[in-house]
Amino acid sequence: MSALRTAEHLASFAGFVARREARERADTAVMNDLTAVGLPIPRGLEIEWLGTAGYRLTFSGQTLLIDPYLTRVPLRAVLRRSPALADRALHRRYLPADGGDVVGILVGHTHFDHVIDVPELSRALDAPAYGSSSLVRLMTLYGLRDRAVEVQPGRAYELGPFTVRFVPSRHSKLLLGYKVPFDGALTCDHLDALSPSAYRCGAIYGLHIEVAGTTFYHQGSANLIDDQVPTGGVDVFLAGIAGRSFTEDYWERILSRLDPRVVVANHYDDFFRPLSAPLGFSTNVNLAAFPDEVRAVTRDAAVATLRPLEPVAAAP
Repeated sequence: MSALRTAEHLASFAGFVARREARERADTAVMNDLTAVGLPIPRGLEIEWLGTAGYRLTFSGQTLLIDPYLTRVPLRAVLRRSPALADRALHRRYLPADGGDVVGILVGHTHFDHVIDVPELSRALDAPAYGSSSLVRLMTLYGLRDRAVEVQPGRAYELGPFTVRFVPSRHSKLLLGYKVPFDGALTCDHLDALSPSAYRCGAIYGLHIEVAGTTFYHQGSANLIDDQVPTGGVDVFLAGIAGRSFTEDYWERILSRLDPRVVVANHYDDFFRPLSAPLGFSTNVNLAAFPDEVRAVTRDAAVATLRPLEPVAAAP
């Protein structure tokens, strides 16, 4: 990371602070426009954005959860290093019992905003959780080692109607382009010590998912290992955009390989804010710039967003 790039990041942040209200109005307007874009999904498939990088996919009564983050950790807990554990009442509220038989919970990496709810959801839903060795360690802390699957990259996992492959990836260096926050393997050995910073990143994966002839690629953080990203095209790219400015040529590199029909932005919301509160935006996320960034690389991909907790199905 050059001094020039660092200066650019600092200038971008200063510009955001100076024009925060205007920027958030622009982000809101673009979000509202992009929720009107239809997704190329098959009949019978329902997709729901759970906020941050979280999704629920349901097909023929069987459900796949991806990075579900329902127990929002307040910023003060991060600053004070307070324990950060799941709120099971929120699980019952936002994932109703009639939401389908959960055949698996997929975890792209083990930062708190991707994994805090996974052990308790796995227990309550009697569902296996798939991810890295750091996920296995976390599940073991909860006495759930038997429900944790340490994945083999590239292997096809058949989970009900879904075929899932874990693709080795990287996390964006959110700390001014120099460092991944809370990097390394999760090593915590007691639940009482599970502060937000104890949820170390672990190994990072993109998720390639096939269901009913439709392909999804989920990227929880905007970085990549170029030659690992699948080629040949996907229907829907679920793109975490929060750290994209810290990854050089991110859109050019990943879109040239995925060749998606639609790019759906996620991980732009304020993930310290409760799901019950009105949606806010992460610091300097600049959702308003997202459509033009994609169109500067390709005119073949549509761009879209989803409203949190509003299921979307194929148009009749």
